[in-house]
Amino acid sequence: MSTTWRTEQKANRRAELLRTAAELFAERGYASVSTVELGEAVGMSGPALYKHFPSKEALLGELLIDASTHLSEGGRRIVEDGDPPVRTLDRLIGFHIDYTTTSPAVIRVQDRELAQLSPEANRTVRALQRSYVQDWDAVLARVRPELDSAERQIRVLGCFGLLNSTPYFAQAHTTQTVRVLTAMARDALRGSGTPAA
Repeated sequence: MSTTWRTEQKANRRAELLRTAAELFAERGYASVSTVELGEAVGMSGPALYKHFPSKEALLGELLIDASTHLSEGGRRIVEDGDPPVRTLDRLIGFHIDYTTTSPAVIRVQDRELAQLSPEANRTVRALQRSYVQDWDAVLARVRPELDSAERQIRVLGCFGLLNSTPYFAQAHTTQTVRVLTAMARDALRGSGTPAA
C-alpha cells in the first residue's frame, strides 16, 4: 500500500466521520451521541475513532471550524472578484443559500451547539463569523451608503437568521425555496427606508 493511498483513505474516513457526526448531532443533539455510536455509524469501533479525532469535542470543533472557514473564505472570494456592489450582494446571498440548502445538518449543529466547543475552537469560529459578517457589511455599505453601521448590522444578521432557518424546512432544497429566500434576503438587505419610531 502506498503512503498516498493510506493518506487518502484516512482523509476520506475523517470526512465520512464529520458528515455522519453532523447528521447525528443535528438529529439527536451533541450530548446525546456517544463516540461508540459515531464509530458504529461509519463501521468502526468507538476506540478507533480516536485515531482520527482525539475527542468528540475535537470532532465538533473541526466540523464547525470547517463550516465557518468555508463561508468566510467563499464570501471573501466573492467580494474580491470586484463585481458591482449589487451583483456582489446577490452572489453572497446565493452562496449562503446554496450552503444552507446543501449542508442543513451542519447549520443546525452550528445553531445549537456552539456552547459545546472548547474555548479555543469557539474563538476561532467567532473570528471567522465576524470576518464573514464584515465582508457582507462592507458590500451593503456600498449598496446602501445612507445606512449607518447599526442598521447595516441589523439587516445583515437578520438576513442570516432568515437564511439559516432553511434547514428546518420540510422541503428546503427546492427551486421555489431558493427563489423565495433570495427575494426575501434582497428585501431584507436592500429594502428602502427604516420603520418609523
